[in-house]
Amino acid sequence: LPISSSYMTTTTTTTTITKPLSGGLENEGEKLEKIFQQWGEDIRPEMKEDIHDPSYQDEEGPPPKLEYVWRNIILMALLHLGALYGITLVPSCKVYTWIFVYVSYIVTGLSITAGAHRLWSHRTYKARLPLRLFLIIANTMAFQNDVYEWARDHRAHHKFTETHADPHDSRRGFFFSHVGWLLVRKHPAVKEKGGKLDMSDLKAEKLVMFQRRYYKPGLLLMCFILPTLVPWYFWGETFQHSFYVAALLRYALVLNGTWLVNSAAHLYGYRPYDRNIGARQNMLTSMGALGEGFHNYHHTFPYDYSASEYRWHINFTTFFIDCMAALGLAYDRKKVSKAAVLARIKRTGDGSHKSG
Repeated sequence: LPISSSYMTTTTTTTTITKPLSGGLENEGEKLEKIFQQWGEDIRPEMKEDIHDPSYQDEEGPPPKLEYVWRNIILMALLHLGALYGITLVPSCKVYTWIFVYVSYIVTGLSITAGAHRLWSHRTYKARLPLRLFLIIANTMAFQNDVYEWARDHRAHHKFTETHADPHDSRRGFFFSHVGWLLVRKHPAVKEKGGKLDMSDLKAEKLVMFQRRYYKPGLLLMCFILPTLVPWYFWGETFQHSFYVAALLRYALVLNGTWLVNSAAHLYGYRPYDRNIGARQNMLTSMGALGEGFHNYHHTFPYDYSASEYRWHINFTTFFIDCMAALGLAYDRKKVSKAAVLARIKRTGDGSHKSG
């Protein structure tokens, strides 16, 4: 059966399983889904480190004592206090400052969703140099760790999800999976398993390693200095408004939009594709995180560039990638076939899917 390099399309199998599978066909449906799952991995043969490893189990015994990272706690508290003060300044900002904050939110958000996440963590599509350069610069402005570290933690999150080796294990509650994991030392299992992941693809990418080498001066310039100076210099915004609104408030908003994927989208919502995992469909998260709230789908099919069955529906990131593809800057977009999705819904979904 021919499989496209970017999209899996087979008209006969799609037609075969669009009807609900009866009880007598459950084994056949499971076999079909496994075949489609293998196809999904085959269209991305260079990447296996984000596929869930069900064989990994937590070691028995009491959890290690929490070690607080007081530097992070203090800096995070100061950031959010500054952002709260920035909210009080929003009504007195110049209109250009509002526009600047909104555009910066979208650009830095895309650097995480289309860049660190779908491109570099999951390799769900390929990007030419101009797009990769744009994403790496914007990603430095987003200041959520460099791409290499972000991707390593995220691959560990998928491979060992909801175990001690998951950096933001949602079993430890909303606060921990949202921000608390950044305020304490990593669990020993996170360090052990994360250190064993194959990151050779990112080590071989000069742009990613260049960012990692010069990340500290880069983030100071892109995340704090330029967002403060641009409104002040170009349209006469006050330094106070520039710093607290365009820098601190904008940064805090992007952080929390991303963190909701780790917290809310693992705790609240339906599980139409796999009821056996914690990741859920959360539309509010998708709105704030530019399309990353279809999380039950994403954990079921991490190799799909859209991270959703529905492509552009509440998914600005997919729209962006498709626009880049139309310009010739993105290509080889991986998309799971409808037949594979339906087969998985029948086998492991919670019954909430509209086709169910």
